[in-house]
Amino acid sequence: MDWITLLRSLQSDFIQRLTNGCLLHCQTEGQHSELTIISGERLKTLRDFCWQMAEKYKRTSTVRDVFVSNLKGKLGEEVVKERLGNLITEIDYEKRWGGDGKVDFTLTANPTIGVEVKSRHGTINQVRWSVSAEEVEKNAVVVCILIQEEVNEAQSQYHLFLAGFLPTQMIKLKTGRISFGIHQLLYGGGLFPYLDNLLNPHNINQPLPRNLDKPISIKPHLDLLPEPNFITPVAQRGDQYLQTGDYLAAINSYNQALLNEHNYDTYYKLGLVYYQLGDYTNACSNYTQAINLNIYDAKIYHHRGLACYQLNNYQSAIEDYTQAIRINPHVAIFYKNRADAYYQIGNIQAAIEDYTQALKINPHYAVTQKNRGLPSSLLEPQNKLVQLMKIAPDDALGYKHRGNQRFDLGDYEGAIADYTQAITINSDDLEAYYNRGNVYADLGKYPEAIQDYTQAIQLNYHYADAYYNRGNARLEMGDKEKAIEDFNKAADLYWQNGKLAEHQETKARILDLEIEASLDILNF
Repeated sequence: MDWITLLRSLQSDFIQRLTNGCLLHCQTEGQHSELTIISGERLKTLRDFCWQMAEKYKRTSTVRDVFVSNLKGKLGEEVVKERLGNLITEIDYEKRWGGDGKVDFTLTANPTIGVEVKSRHGTINQVRWSVSAEEVEKNAVVVCILIQEEVNEAQSQYHLFLAGFLPTQMIKLKTGRISFGIHQLLYGGGLFPYLDNLLNPHNINQPLPRNLDKPISIKPHLDLLPEPNFITPVAQRGDQYLQTGDYLAAINSYNQALLNEHNYDTYYKLGLVYYQLGDYTNACSNYTQAINLNIYDAKIYHHRGLACYQLNNYQSAIEDYTQAIRINPHVAIFYKNRADAYYQIGNIQAAIEDYTQALKINPHYAVTQKNRGLPSSLLEPQNKLVQLMKIAPDDALGYKHRGNQRFDLGDYEGAIADYTQAITINSDDLEAYYNRGNVYADLGKYPEAIQDYTQAIQLNYHYADAYYNRGNARLEMGDKEKAIEDFNKAADLYWQNGKLAEHQETKARILDLEIEASLDILNF
């Protein structure tokens, strides 16, 4: 197991405990603690310094703004100093013009290794920290502090959380700024050993810190970074065949690649191919091989759960969805699909709870057309008694409406049949294409979903939800670049249509993807 996977797993656990208030609190300097409390004389000293800074800059900035800004920064620095102790230099309380030069601390034993601290107040799922290209260049790590209380001159104490850290070698940023949320951070308990490792002279290939004056090449440390998940030319051909729907050729390429190296990503993609072919048994087998090589990738459990569901093995599907949730409890589709499985075994209460959780994570799941909403049959059990309507042979609208009803009732194959019949009668019915695409997406048949979303877009180039959902499907297929293109188009259209909530949600999704793309981590 590589260190990044471990720290991300620990970060997921930390976030869940942060929500519940069950945190590690250690008051010993130099020891790890998730919570630090600052109050009393210590806080008074900080305030005095920040008021002096505010007075110094009052000609150029509002006094209160300078006070709050400085207090936020110094609170965060106090936390980091307390946690790292003598590993880093002392907090700089000099009232100099020009700031700290974009470096808050350096390692005591090596002044070329910088540590930047970012402090923010906000809610767990919305707070974001940002760094500039200059800060990335001058520091080895960025440490993020979450402040529970709003920062002002009247607070009597502050509860400060070590939200996590990011090695700057994982951030690819040449100009401008980049921001990230708590889910993109590594668990703070790994901060001390990571920095300590940079000082170890026996680590010949250790990741080198960025020089304070000029950039230098970063050479990954073999003990720190995960084992490279190299994509061989043969496997790359398999990816191309998978994208174009040439599944037999993809199987051949992936199998050839596996003759040389047992790569979990190749097994995962081979599972995707078999799933598209409807061979769910072989799909499960390959997903299992992938899990044996990497037990910390939520998406593999999720896809094996989809295959088990298709085999009517609902209990196994529930177990896989549950494991995916344990690894990453912030993905709405995991809960939604587990709810489907609970519904199939008759556990209606558990299904309702999971659908409710899916809505909490993504409030637009039900109120926008992007995901067609959650099955009303579970949220309103009386709807299960609705009888399917009878349709005249040439009634395209009737077939479409019955397809919607079947989709709500969980009859996916019946819904596909009805949407297909509606399209046969009226080939210009963009909603039928779009709705059938949603069914395919829920079934994990992403190439078919992409085709239907594309057809809907060709009929209406301003169909924002179709761009959004096609982006989701492309993301599941591993085509992150095209997914971002679709999300950008959807965001623009939401803005033009006055759908500000959808616009903000989509822009946040794009930012998260761009951050992931900037991190030097494979297959997270």
